[in-house]
Amino acid sequence: MNTTTITKPTPAAEAAPGVLAHLKHHLREYGMLGSLLAIMAFFQVMTDGTLMQPLNLTNLVLQNSYIVIMALGMLLVIVAGHIDLSVGSVCGFVGALAAVLMVQLEWHPLPATLLCLVVGGVIGAAQGWFVAYLHIPSFIVTLAGMLVFKGLALALLQGQSLGPFPDGFQKLSSGFVPELLADSGLRLTSLLLGALVTVALALAAWRQRLAQQRHGLAVEPGLLFAGRTLLFSALLMLLVWLMSTYKGLPNVLVVMGALILVFDFVTQRTVLGRRIYALGGNEKAARLSGIRTERLAFAAFVNMGMLAALAGLVFAARLNTATPKAGLGFELDVIAACFIGGASASGGVGKVMGAVIGAFIMGVMNNGMSILGVGIDYQQVIKGLVLLGAVAFDVLNNRHGKA
Repeated sequence: MNTTTITKPTPAAEAAPGVLAHLKHHLREYGMLGSLLAIMAFFQVMTDGTLMQPLNLTNLVLQNSYIVIMALGMLLVIVAGHIDLSVGSVCGFVGALAAVLMVQLEWHPLPATLLCLVVGGVIGAAQGWFVAYLHIPSFIVTLAGMLVFKGLALALLQGQSLGPFPDGFQKLSSGFVPELLADSGLRLTSLLLGALVTVALALAAWRQRLAQQRHGLAVEPGLLFAGRTLLFSALLMLLVWLMSTYKGLPNVLVVMGALILVFDFVTQRTVLGRRIYALGGNEKAARLSGIRTERLAFAAFVNMGMLAALAGLVFAARLNTATPKAGLGFELDVIAACFIGGASASGGVGKVMGAVIGAFIMGVMNNGMSILGVGIDYQQVIKGLVLLGAVAFDVLNNRHGKA
């Protein structure tokens, strides 16, 4: 009599298909992170190690801080199903306003900064009102805004640069976390702060995974989760350590990191965040389910205006002057960062960390090509091809998934 022996698969054999299936389902997310690491490794080799030098890393953060800040706001606008072409002009206009207040009128930096943020919110509210309540396409409204605020910036500055700014205001972009411990050549305060943030992020990711398991939700395979968390933590600590050997963590990096954490929490763990995604996914269904879609769209533009104002202040502080051409083309880099980071032009799709990774992909490419001496003309060509390739990959991947 023949007997059939049933062999139970080993845990490793069971885990492998789960890991592969998860990677296939989240190909875009892991692909973005892999692309950033590959681009950094490529330019690290091609620049003979210059890319990862502490001074260059600090400059990389300072050069891309205002793009990352605006990308956070742009992501919510795109997820809600809209677009904002005016962010570069608003950024330049607020920088010009700050220069008039602080340099010409000699205002203290604190009230001047607060007023500039309020002005940015008012600008966003004005544009959001036309989009949300009058239902004028956001492309038209913000295109008009781009022209209006570009002209107002020229009028404020009368076609000339204005500066320098007070020392206290410059520290927003050029200052560093003060050293509270003994200065031994290594900025221990920055290093400890970076270590605390790294541990906190790892613990938060672990707690979120446990919460998802308790509610019966699908989670990332354990092996993949552990590997990704360890890799991210190691890279973060490496960057912190390298910058700690120079001047420490820039103030603007602390501001940027706090904003990333806040927006990631809002989009992933709050009712407001879920409603914004519902609005972009299907506005009619969201309205029928009781969501006040007009208010959400309005709030997204107010938020965008304030972040564009903050980016304008950071950029002006970094240059230590306000120029009529400030903000020129910023909207293209910001929108490209969101789309490279996985946002969908039709709305309802996109993540905060994706937008941040997209911004740094653009930033590392700009920095690396500049070090290699690539002309600005070919830089624009390469960035355009990267943007087109990222969107094409997303479209083809979605078609394959639906098939």
